[in-house]
Amino acid sequence: MQQILPFFHVNTTGELIWVIIGVVGQLMFTGRFLIQWLASEKVKRSVVPVSFWYFSIAGGLILLFYAIHRMDPVFILGQSLGVFIYGRNLWLIHRHQNAEI
Repeated sequence: MQQILPFFHVNTTGELIWVIIGVVGQLMFTGRFLIQWLASEKVKRSVVPVSFWYFSIAGGLILLFYAIHRMDPVFILGQSLGVFIYGRNLWLIHRHQNAEI
C-alpha cells in the first residue's frame, strides 16, 4: 500500500482496517462532547444526557479493542478504566429510572 501522509504508515489492508476502526472509535468518543454541548445549549445550563454515556462506552470499547490490537499498555489501561466508569454511570441511571417506576 502507498504511504498517504508522512506520519501515516499503513503497509497492509489489515492495518488500514484497524486504523479505520480506531478513527471510528475516536469520532464516537469525540461526538459525545458535541452531544453534551448541544444538550446544554438547548436548556441553557450544563447537562449530561444519557446519550453522552452511550457514546462514551461505545467509543471507549472500540478504542479499547484498537489499543489491545496495538498492544499499547498505557492506552489499554486508560480505556479500561473509562469503559468501567461509563458502564457504571449507565447502570446507576437505569437503576434510578427503574426505581421511579
